[in-house]
Amino acid sequence: MKDIEAVLFDVDGTILDTSEGIVNSVKDTINKYGLEMLPQSELLKFIGPPMEWSMESRLGLKGDRLKEAVGYFRDIYAHKNLMQAKPYDGIYGFFDRLKELGIPTAIATYKKQDYAEKICRGFAFGEYTDIIYGSDYEGKLTKADIIELCIRDLGVSDRKKILMVGDSSHDAGGALKAGVSFAGVTYGFGFGKFGGEDPKDYKIDYLCDTPAELTALF
Repeated sequence: MKDIEAVLFDVDGTILDTSEGIVNSVKDTINKYGLEMLPQSELLKFIGPPMEWSMESRLGLKGDRLKEAVGYFRDIYAHKNLMQAKPYDGIYGFFDRLKELGIPTAIATYKKQDYAEKICRGFAFGEYTDIIYGSDYEGKLTKADIIELCIRDLGVSDRKKILMVGDSSHDAGGALKAGVSFAGVTYGFGFGKFGGEDPKDYKIDYLCDTPAELTALF
C-alpha cells in the first residue's frame, strides 16, 4: 500500500482486547445501581462507543442518574480494571512493519485521555507513537474530532493518504466524516461476532480478519 503516509488506530477491539476490564466495570456499575444484569453478549456491546451513549441506550439511564453511573464506572475502571487487557496476536508486528517503512502512527480512541495514555503506554504502544488522543470527560468529542486532532499533529495534508484502523461503525463513521481511508477489522467487537454490526453497511476500504492481514496490506 504505497499511497498511505500515516496510520491511525482505535484501541478497544483494534490493538487491545479490553473486554475483561470494561465488562467487569459495567457489571460493577449495574450491581451498584440495582439494575438488571445483562447477558454477556450485551455487555460486550459496551466496548467501543462512548459510555454515556451505551448506558443510556442499553440500561435506560438518563439525567443525573446517568451522569452519576458513568462517573462510578469511570472511577472503578480507572482504579481497578483498566489494565485488564491483552494485545491482539500480531498487532506489534504490524506496528513494527509500519515503523520499518517509516510510516508514522497515532492513537484515536473514545477512551478518556488519561486512560488512553496510561493503557497505551502500559502496553508499550508509546514506543511507536507519542500521538495519543482520547475523548474528553464531558463526552463532547466525536470520533471525527479525535481523528482531526491526530491529523493536526501528523501534518499529512492529503487525507486519503491517512488510514484509520478500527473495529466498529463509530470508527468507520469517524473516518468517513474526517475524509480518511478506513480499514475495518473483524477480530474486535463492533464488526466481530458479538457486536452485530455488518461491515457491508459502512464505507470500508479494506476489511481484515487478523492483524497479520493488516500487515500484509503493506
